[in-house]
Amino acid sequence: MSFEEMDVDTIWKNGSFVDWEDATTHVLTHALHYGTGVFEGARCYDTENGPALFRWEEHLDRLFDSAKMYDLEIDHSRAELTNATLELLRRQDLESGYIRPIAYYGYNSLGVSPKDCPTDVAIAAWPWGTYLGEEALEDGVDVMVSSWRKHASSQVPTNVKTTGLYVNSMLAGEEARRNGYVEAIVLNKEGNVAEGPGENVFLVDDGEIYTTGRAQSILEGITRDTVITLARENGYTVHDEATLSRGQLYTADELFFTGSAAEVTPIRSVDDTEIGPGTRGPVTEELQDAFFELVERRTEEHDDWFTYV
Repeated sequence: MSFEEMDVDTIWKNGSFVDWEDATTHVLTHALHYGTGVFEGARCYDTENGPALFRWEEHLDRLFDSAKMYDLEIDHSRAELTNATLELLRRQDLESGYIRPIAYYGYNSLGVSPKDCPTDVAIAAWPWGTYLGEEALEDGVDVMVSSWRKHASSQVPTNVKTTGLYVNSMLAGEEARRNGYVEAIVLNKEGNVAEGPGENVFLVDDGEIYTTGRAQSILEGITRDTVITLARENGYTVHDEATLSRGQLYTADELFFTGSAAEVTPIRSVDDTEIGPGTRGPVTEELQDAFFELVERRTEEHDDWFTYV
């Protein structure tokens, strides 16, 4: 669904609410040319206790940590960003949706150094269903191992969420879609599994759960942390700093993606090789159920993870 088809009309930018079509930026904006922005992707869920932001504080932590890496001065407090987001959801009458805060070097000069450029901050929100398709949650997705490698943390930071680095994700994802797959898996420079273009990767083998960690040049996702927590609470052994070879993908009992957009999505095949029986596995299904029970507030556990609208 395109933005033109959505019933959204307001964006918060630099302290004010503006009409959607007026939330513009100059073509000589520094971030447009050099990728010098940081952003977050969070969700609001329509819970049994009313609309609520999921793990908003952790998203703010990462936003400010990412900004620090780029020397971006966000001249708005955490409370101001939170209040702006809640008001934005109310104004657009959104009970559930996707939230995109972004901070970036704006328009003033176009040298590589952004020191004379202001920092612009904006927050948008819109309805967005399951990132990889509603049927993917049950049926799973077909993926390929991309020919593009994930950049190393010694080259550019991988523990922060910055705009320019997502060129790597776009290349990998579009390569997969051109070849008839839904999504990609990206290896790191050593040839080990890193992550998906916008997701973390989990592997199930003999009843234990494995996921790659920071040493593999991943972005440690907030949904990743949520699923690790839920898995351990459900009695699973989780290896959260695993080194996984490409070959282990093909022989896994189960594979699945996690992410704020993808939530918990099974992987049914890699490079046309069926994973397990080629359907959603029992561990993936159990963790999916636990995740959606949590975010829909059909349990009282982890209520501190929610900021109610």
